[in-house]
Amino acid sequence: QVQLVESGGGLVQAGGSLRLSCTVSAVSIGTFNRFGMGWFRQAPGMERELVAAINRNGLRTHYLDSVKGRFTISRDNDKKTVFLQLNSLKPEDTAVYTCAAAPRQILSALSINPSDYDYWGQGTQVTVSS
Repeated sequence: QVQLVESGGGLVQAGGSLRLSCTVSAVSIGTFNRFGMGWFRQAPGMERELVAAINRNGLRTHYLDSVKGRFTISRDNDKKTVFLQLNSLKPEDTAVYTCAAAPRQILSALSINPSDYDYWGQGTQVTVSS
């Protein structure tokens, strides 16, 4: 079965950086290349929100307004991995960050709705101290 495993979370001071990774197993590179990918986050008492998304060919991206200019999503299809670079972290970025895959994404489309994502990782905790 398809599995998504995140890594790279941790505790960092405000202004610091983290690099999250999400590896997708049990699929071929060709299959992964057809997946739209996204990162979501959820803080205690808050709704889950899409932080960043990247389309199948990596040419289109979407970012939550509050992270624009600070976070960067990228993918390495040969490694079946998607990354989220988090720079200039703020305490309000503290949340569980979860990687997700949209296996039915149409070419050139950008998946921004949670319902588009069929596969989800377990999440990795990012804590930013003030």
